[in-house]
This record gives sequence, structure tokens and C-alpha cells, in this order.
Amino acid sequence: MKNKRLLYLLGAGTLTGLAGTAGAQQRPNIIYMMADQLRADVLGYAGDELAVTPNLDRFARQSLDFTNAVSVSPVSAAYRASLITGKYTSSTGMVINELNLNPNHRTLAHVLTDAGYQTGYVGKVHWNDAHRRPYKRGPERMGFDGYWAAYSFNHINYNAFYDTDGPDGEPVHVSLKGQYGPEVFTGLALDYICEHAGDGQPFTLMLSWSPTHDPWVRKNVPEHCYEKFRDVKFELPENFNENPDPYMDRFFSEYFNGKASWRDDFVRGEGYNEAMRCYYAMANSIDEQFGRVVGLLDSLGIADNTIVVFTSDHGEMMTSQGRMFKMIFYDESCRIPMLVRCPGAKHGKTDVCLNTPDIAPTLLGMVGLSDSIPEEMEGRDLSFVVRGEKGIEPDFAFMQGMGHTHLWRNGFEWRAVRDKRYTYARYLRDGSELLFDRKKDPHMTRNVAGERKYAKVLETLRGGMAARMEELNDEFKPCTWYRDHWMYKNFSIKAAAHGEFGPLPPIEPVRTRE
Repeated sequence: MKNKRLLYLLGAGTLTGLAGTAGAQQRPNIIYMMADQLRADVLGYAGDELAVTPNLDRFARQSLDFTNAVSVSPVSAAYRASLITGKYTSSTGMVINELNLNPNHRTLAHVLTDAGYQTGYVGKVHWNDAHRRPYKRGPERMGFDGYWAAYSFNHINYNAFYDTDGPDGEPVHVSLKGQYGPEVFTGLALDYICEHAGDGQPFTLMLSWSPTHDPWVRKNVPEHCYEKFRDVKFELPENFNENPDPYMDRFFSEYFNGKASWRDDFVRGEGYNEAMRCYYAMANSIDEQFGRVVGLLDSLGIADNTIVVFTSDHGEMMTSQGRMFKMIFYDESCRIPMLVRCPGAKHGKTDVCLNTPDIAPTLLGMVGLSDSIPEEMEGRDLSFVVRGEKGIEPDFAFMQGMGHTHLWRNGFEWRAVRDKRYTYARYLRDGSELLFDRKKDPHMTRNVAGERKYAKVLETLRGGMAARMEELNDEFKPCTWYRDHWMYKNFSIKAAAHGEFGPLPPIEPVRTRE
């Protein structure tokens, strides 16, 4: 950036307050930053004394902390599809990872663009069927028609890459081999912010980082971050189970191979401790990158007219309940950090049951575009919570586990509801029901579904879930049913719970049936 432009921005001053109270003033900018697989409870401000997250801790004091925020389907692609469309997974059709999202959605980005926003997307997207396949300009970018420096899927942080547009709109592939990808992506985001900070038009930016996603190995995280945890010994969680959960969809992995390996090699050996050191080091690295962004907003003088969100797509079990990874209704997997700093608005904590489909309509409500929320969005506009006003809150968050994380395999499907105290879930495989009283049992180790004193709670939540499923036309089918009824050539979504999409055809897949 030229010095003259920087001096202008530093002295320009900006407008404050939520849109709707600002009159003719410019709508607030939106910066939405998300980590990957970052649990809600492994951050300093959340009470974890081992975490090193000073920037996020400071930001939390300036923000509204949604302590009951959850991921509608705790897996990457399903979350991201729901995030931009404001719909449940049964309505996006993103039932497993590595599918092509259908382009026939009116997304958050479409609405913001029509309202005069510049749009930018940097980092992981995960809306398509192949890890290295670029997103073409046009419908595949789902309304993010401005700056684009993104990739579908990659978690080898020192062998990162992205695709962007050249000066004449031509596709450009950029390799970042040898560089720490999250640092580069943050730099691209900073450039974007500088470019649009003083141009008189509001901007929105999604910045999506790879950490804290596995592989949790030392070579996948900056050395100076790892050094902070080199000698830390991590205790096994209170809800650790030495018997792997039979409902876990990825029993065999790079970390263990069967029950004996899980119990003896990974957990009792150094595998668990080393994975945790790397996980916490990755969280620290994200904190550093986040600090660069909020620091720039202050230096440019635009913090008072910029909504900033920090969150994650889902959490990580990390041996809790005898499980690794995600795609389950337990809190370690489904709960996400959700900090929202909105100038002139409320800060502190809220226990409202915020679900992924609520995010897009809530952001639109926060910038004064409640009247522009598409009717097809299924989430709730909860912007009144951010403003500190009264309103009708959701009774619970409804979550959908529609299959395996990334394969067309049956036997792992579930549905769940989570209110402010209880979690109720049901597996399709055997119809088994689970009910947890998180107030008395925060680690969710005691299934009380069969206890008489919880009969009324069970009936209420069971009925609430059935009503929501009927409303969404969620038929709770085996995973392969969706492949056979909703997919075009197995990997492109042509239909979902409300029928076939149109008029744009499904995106042509580049893979065949595996």
C-alpha cells in the first residue's frame, strides 16, 4: 500500500453502530474468520489454562460469546454449505464431504453483493468433489464474485496452494510449498482489507484457515508454536473410553489401527500427547494470525465499522467417548467457538441456541438487511441477540449426521437436538436413543434415556425433533440412499429434501464411483 493512502486511511475515521441505526451511513464491513476442527473449550477465554491464545482472549472481552453455538453437521463441507445458504444439511444435500454443492442457492454472498458489498474469499472452501479442483468463476463460487484466493481441501500446511484470477480473469494456480499456508492466507486477507478499507463501499471477507485440522504432527505447525507445548503432558479426558465407540465412522486412521493400537500405542504411548501438543500449537498459530487481522483493523481505523466473527466449522473428539475426529453430537465435536464483535452492540455471553443455518440470516440482520433474507433460508435471524434486544429464541439446535464423513457407507447416521441443558440423539442403525443431562453430567457419560424421572424430557425432545424433521422433510435415510436419489454421477448434488434443484445443472463431477 502506498504511504499516502495509508495516511489517509489512518486519519479518515469511520462510522459506528449497527446498520439500521446508522441512517445514511455506510453499512458495516463483515470479516468472518474460521478455524477448522477447533473445539470451543480449548481456548484461554473458555477456561483452558494450557491454551496460549492471548489475541482471542482479548477479543472475547470485546465480543458477544455464543456459548451454545453448534455445528449443524459437525463435518467440514456440510457446515460450509449450511453457512452460506442458511439451510440445513438435508436441504443442501451435502451429506458427506467431497460433493459438488448445487449452484441453485441464493446465498449470503448473493444478498450482500446485491446490497453493494464487495466480496472476498480466502482459504479453504470444500464445496466440491476433488481436493485440487479449482472453482470456476461463476455459479461454482456461490456468489463470492469478488476477490478469490481459495482451495477446496488441503491440511498439509507447509505444502499449501490456492487458485485465483489473473489480471485478465484467467485461472492461476499458486503453490506455497515451504511456506506456512495460514500465514500466507492471512497476508492475502490483509491486502484485501487494505485495498477496500477506504473505497466508500462496504466489504465482506471470509478467511478460512486449515488448523487445527489433522495431521497433528510437528512438521505441520510452526516450530515456535510447538515449542510452547514441547514439555506439556496432557491428561486423558474424564470421558475417555479405552474401548473405541462402535458408532465411530473412521475407526482405522493414521493414529491407531484397531483396539489394541488405540489402547496401548496411541493413548498410553506418546501418540496422544504429541497429537495434543500439535493441536494446541495449531490453536496458538491461529491466534497469531487472528491477531494480525484485528490489529490491522485498528491501525486502519475501521474497527468501529467492521463486524468481526471468529468461529470454527466443528470440534474434535480427541479420545473423548472413545472417539477421534468429528461427525457426532457430543459437545467436543459439535460445539464451536463463536465470538461476534459488532460495533455499538452487546458484549459478554449469551446462551441462545445458535445453529449453523442461523448464521447467514443473523449476519444479514446485523447489517440492516433483514428484509432481504431469502425465504429459502431455514435458519433464524438472531441479530436481536447481538443488539441486546428481546426476541423469540430457538427452543433447541437440531443437528443432522447423515452418513460417513467422506464415504458412501451406511451405519453411522444420527439425528440430535441440543437445548440449553439436554442433548437427545437417535441412531438410525439400531434405533437406539441417548439423552444426556449436561447440567449434571457435563462430560455426557451417563445415558438417562431409560430413566423414569427423565421421561417427560425425553418425550418433549423426541417430539421436538420429529416436528423439525417433518418441517424440513428430513426422512432420516441410510447414507447410500442419498447417493442413489440426490446425486448426479455420485458426487454432484442434483436434489435434496425438497426435490430437484434448477435451473442450473449440477456441476459435472471429475470422479466416478469409488
